[in-house]
Amino acid sequence: MGAAKELRGALRGLRFAAPVAQVYHPLDYAWAGHEAYLRKFGAGKKRGIFLGMNPGPYGMAQTGVPFGEVAAVRDWMGIEAAVGAAAEEHPKRKIEGFACKRSEVSGRRFWGWAAERFGAAERFFEDYFVVNYCPLLFLEESGRNRTPEQLPKAEMVPVEAACDAHLKRLIEVLQPGWLIGVGGFAEERLRAVAGGRPETRIMRILHPSPASPAANRGWAAAVNQTLEAAELF
Repeated sequence: MGAAKELRGALRGLRFAAPVAQVYHPLDYAWAGHEAYLRKFGAGKKRGIFLGMNPGPYGMAQTGVPFGEVAAVRDWMGIEAAVGAAAEEHPKRKIEGFACKRSEVSGRRFWGWAAERFGAAERFFEDYFVVNYCPLLFLEESGRNRTPEQLPKAEMVPVEAACDAHLKRLIEVLQPGWLIGVGGFAEERLRAVAGGRPETRIMRILHPSPASPAANRGWAAAVNQTLEAAELF
């Protein structure tokens, strides 16, 4: 909990140049949902950590939970909390919290896979935890997402300093044997932060984004194959 609060504070006040027009901080306005997620599922040692990149507009941006597709968070995890308003809101990306009717594909795929593979949420989180590397959503004037890897290096320096420190602290607390990047960017940050830990194995799974043609051809089956080949399951 303390680490997440430190990350929240470290990212406040950062400014980003165009084409970034709005920056959403779910750890501020959706803190209640994030805190509930941490309290319910973030305690104890974990076998593995899945690391995402940053929030989606209909996922963590609405619920405060990584890959936080509303139905999965509310109905599978049993979490529902009050969500405030973003300090800067794009007219095409309204924050509606748990009343949001849009479904985030990445979150639906990820948590749908977890539910099919493990059954109850408690069973999944007994051994695994999921976190986003950067909890900020970057939007262009058009409403299009801009990912952290698309930001100028100079703008990413303070972001990486804060997010790397948080990730390092999370690894120290949860002591995972496996670190699993959800996509290439997440794997790179894992290797940058924890590449020197001989007791921890780092790997990557396919990102569930619909922007990935491979993910649209049976994402869950591909993930199962990757994790089984690594003998994680």
